[in-house]
Amino acid sequence: MTRTLSVRRETFPIRGSFRISRGAKTEAEVVVAELRDGSAVGRGECVPYARYGETVAEVAAAIEEMRARIADGLGRAELQTLLPPGAARNALDCALWDLDAKLTAVPAWRGAGLSAPPRPVETLFTIGLDGPAAMGAAALAANRRPLLKIKLGRGGVLERMLAVRAGAPSSRLVIDFNEGAGLDELLAAGPDLAAMRVELIEQPLPAGEDGRLAGLGFPVPLGADESVHTGADLERLRGLYDVVNIKLDKTGGLTEALAMKARAERAGFAVMVGCMVATSLAMAPAVLLAQGARFVDLDGPLLLARDRAPGLRYEGAVLYPPEPELWG
Repeated sequence: MTRTLSVRRETFPIRGSFRISRGAKTEAEVVVAELRDGSAVGRGECVPYARYGETVAEVAAAIEEMRARIADGLGRAELQTLLPPGAARNALDCALWDLDAKLTAVPAWRGAGLSAPPRPVETLFTIGLDGPAAMGAAALAANRRPLLKIKLGRGGVLERMLAVRAGAPSSRLVIDFNEGAGLDELLAAGPDLAAMRVELIEQPLPAGEDGRLAGLGFPVPLGADESVHTGADLERLRGLYDVVNIKLDKTGGLTEALAMKARAERAGFAVMVGCMVATSLAMAPAVLLAQGARFVDLDGPLLLARDRAPGLRYEGAVLYPPEPELWG
């Protein structure tokens, strides 16, 4: 039977507003690729990201262009050569993983090379960029969560972080600048951030300006996000960052993400597994990738006003592996 493709654009409202240094959004726009082979259906979800030159329409069109290849039996290895890393390839790659699991009755975790079924992981929870008082209140509301990610931008770094730490005195903290830090302010704040027990600072400077981080001896570990997409980026980041944030929408799917994780660990980087704001379908493959990662940032569905059903199971900060009805 011929394998068929359907592509859907879907919108999910965000609970309130989600703001980072580049701006705010009130909804998550995703693209879903669905592959059907007989009675078996495989799905993958991606988030087109304007920062990387992607639009929802263009990503959906790029997936549609693979229709004939899919009918001819396109596999994951060939897909890596036909589409560049990014959202479109991610949706198709994850759909192929899911379809293979459904057709063979072999769970995706086995294909991913795990030696045992995936275990629950502890995910951080994101506090969006706002004024110090609002961020302190948000931290207070989330202070039972063991790990918080704090979105910051240029200006007011210490004021915001003091408010957050007062609201969540026991939580572990990660800061994410999304390329929006002022280097002088960051350097001045470094000792205080270390004293607040901040465990990681993600992407303080714009991608391409990473060289300014060389030799800083910064007192808090630094992580690359926008600067790192695939395993090919790792070598140039040696000596600049301690951690790399691997996201399926950057790598172009689970296939490259697994290879990149292994390569990053061999190169001495610690790994964070991250996400865009999206539904449980986008998070599900990343749970396999998150096994053994230093940091897990798969809280996308927690930021939505509603998730798709069936979705992932979250109990506080604990994220459970997907059931086959969702993915894999």
